Amino acid sequence: MPSSLYSHHERLSALDAMFLEVEDPNVHMHVGAIGIFDAKPLLRPDGGLDIERIRRLAGPSLARSGRFRQRIDRVPILGHPVWVDDERFNLDYHLRHTALPEPGDERQLKRLMGRVMSQKLDLHKPLWEMWFVEGLEGDRFAVITKAHHCMIDGISGVDLLGMLMGPDAGTEGAEAQAEASGSHRWLPRPAPNALKLLADEARRRAGLPLGALRAGREALGDPGRAVNALREALGSLAEALGAGLSGGSHTPLNPDIGPHRRFDWMRMDLDAAKDVKNRLGGTVNDVVLAAAAGALRSFLAGRGVEVDALDFRAQVPVNIRSDDERGRLGNRITMLFAKLPVAEPDPRRRFERVVEATSALKASHQGRGTELLEKIADWTAKEVLAGLALLTARQLAYNVVVTNVPGPQFPVYLLGARMLEVYPLVPLFTNQGLGIALFSYQGSLFWGFNADWDALPDLHDLVLAVEGEFETLRKLEPRRGPT
Repeated sequence: MPSSLYSHHERLSALDAMFLEVEDPNVHMHVGAIGIFDAKPLLRPDGGLDIERIRRLAGPSLARSGRFRQRIDRVPILGHPVWVDDERFNLDYHLRHTALPEPGDERQLKRLMGRVMSQKLDLHKPLWEMWFVEGLEGDRFAVITKAHHCMIDGISGVDLLGMLMGPDAGTEGAEAQAEASGSHRWLPRPAPNALKLLADEARRRAGLPLGALRAGREALGDPGRAVNALREALGSLAEALGAGLSGGSHTPLNPDIGPHRRFDWMRMDLDAAKDVKNRLGGTVNDVVLAAAAGALRSFLAGRGVEVDALDFRAQVPVNIRSDDERGRLGNRITMLFAKLPVAEPDPRRRFERVVEATSALKASHQGRGTELLEKIADWTAKEVLAGLALLTARQLAYNVVVTNVPGPQFPVYLLGARMLEVYPLVPLFTNQGLGIALFSYQGSLFWGFNADWDALPDLHDLVLAVEGEFETLRKLEPRRGPT
């Protein structure tokens, strides 16, 4: 086929497209993380970070996924986003090298993280950045990663760690592989013209009724099963819509947010969290939610909120990625809504109510209903899902996002430099001044707190409150006798 006739593009799913549609000047839909590393294996003789070695590794490593060299284009008239290769891709634009003023401490690093995350990604370029930050006290450096949510979710973000890092402290293999890969020049595939994009999208939509017709023929073969399946599907949709469109209490955490962010973090021993769940029941995620609920209660009470009457809710993203989908980019998550017992004054009863709430959530059909909504949006228009997402936020279907992503329980290295800590970031949505993300790594739970700069000038007080609430949970004894 002549090269002039060949073109390539990939259509975004409705869920991926939704993260583009809801973005505005104050709502930045990028996810991120900050990893802290032992700098000694990567220092030059003059004491600076050897960024050239990192750059030689990064180009070929990130090329394993073409998404890092692709930008967003749009289908004419319909406006649906697609991925096309960026013919002007420049790795140096995306790899940033900076330093903290000496002596670089963690307070300065948190402020830098907040500033980086306050800036929107350029939608005309591949939607990611990676900042290498030298000068952190204690012979350490940091790596700030930032990628648009339309590219990755938390689980695929974990998979991306393997592109630059691995479990081996040696460097020879990684550098040799990068050098061999670097000898192959990358050639972007031609992007389709406007007419081709419009024709392909029209063809896809024209085929949807045929798919529905085939499904109808199958249903006629077993009408009883089809009726039951339809009833279950409608019930799941109703449950998901009911959870998403009912409103909770307004709190100081739910203002009209601005564009500026502040970031804070804390580290928790994973075995200690497991000990709490083993003694009190539930899961590690229940321990996380109970610690967050107790901390939010004391934090909001300190702001003068009448906490005993709060209807407080958390959005809990859940991974639905199958094993054969590991390593693929894009989003494979469903959004669930859980009531957090912030109004409950007793720590033990608060923990038990968290366990009750998450158990009920697992038994519900919210997740399936949300998946069906995503499929409906894929069948119709991307605006369906984006509109529902904005409506749930404005209705205060949730006050805060709490997401927990599992990571490797063994050390990983970047060219021999061991990753010591890693703190994730979940973006803020409309009317959401706080997002809490966790990542488990090498025996620790790393909490990242992303907040609106103006709404939470006292963010560190909340971090201290979480630490205090976790210590309260550790001191609780198992309940004896009937509850």
